Amino acid sequence: MTDNINKYLSTYMQLLNNYINNQDEASLYEVEQISKSLIKHKFFPEEIVSLHSRALFELFPNIDVPYKISMYFLLEAISYYGVAYKEIEALRASQNALKSEIAIAATMQESLLSTTIPCDKFIDIGVKSVPAEQMNGDYYHFFDGKDDSIGLVVADVVGKGVPAALCMSMIKYSLDSFPEHMMYPKKILKSLNRVVERNVDASMFITMLCATYQPETKIFTYATAGHEPGFYYDARTKTFKDMRTKGLILGVLPNTTYEQFNIRFNKGDMIVLLTDGVTESKYNDEFIEREYLTEVIEQVIHLPAQQIVNEVYRHFERLQDFKLRDDFTLMILKHV
Repeated sequence: MTDNINKYLSTYMQLLNNYINNQDEASLYEVEQISKSLIKHKFFPEEIVSLHSRALFELFPNIDVPYKISMYFLLEAISYYGVAYKEIEALRASQNALKSEIAIAATMQESLLSTTIPCDKFIDIGVKSVPAEQMNGDYYHFFDGKDDSIGLVVADVVGKGVPAALCMSMIKYSLDSFPEHMMYPKKILKSLNRVVERNVDASMFITMLCATYQPETKIFTYATAGHEPGFYYDARTKTFKDMRTKGLILGVLPNTTYEQFNIRFNKGDMIVLLTDGVTESKYNDEFIEREYLTEVIEQVIHLPAQQIVNEVYRHFERLQDFKLRDDFTLMILKHV
């Protein structure tokens, strides 16, 4: 550090002396040029303070002792500041790199877990799934069920980020690999439970609803693994009913079995599936009631399914000042 300071000491002393005596703009301009040179040669902040102190003590050897001591104190303070600043810069660089990696992972997640909403002339389907942060802990997927039925799953991983994304990828490819004779909701959940229990960390659990719809019989069959109960809208009575849920979350016990339930899905009826990020939305620091959600849906129930979920999402987004507290997934199946 001393060698670096000696290169600039004489010039700096002259400029400092000129400025103390005259407060001239020329000295300020010259010191600006020196500062640029110091930056170019990678001087540390404590070296600049030391340069100033050396020049000051050379010019005024009889300077007051307290002032001289204060300059030593400032030198130590700046030295510690420099160390802390470097650590913060290193941490910031590491955080930026991590954010970049997570952004890439989020894009990959969206690509890997993409699914196609099935087309059926009797069923109008709308879905909205929005992560609270970059990575989505919610998951939905459509698949071909047995006997030309439409299959779907809605899941919520207890745990977020990259581990949750990897877990959901495993679930998707497990679903894709199941043979046709296993494509019943209760069998799917039983098989996925074994997959999760064997391959996923014990601290990570998954809630899931699995369902199939058979257009010929108009029967919606579903089974749940600890998932948030959905709603069934009966167009005849114009009422919402909670869907029955029974079943342990995936990954807890290896030999868990699941029960199936059936709903007769008639014209004008609607099925609402969701994750707890919807029903656990907060207003004035209090969780909303489930009835509040159905009231919001009723206001736009005349719209196509995708417009309904879009409007409901916008409502809850505004309700929470545009800051989701949890991943939000809402799916509506409307019999037309």
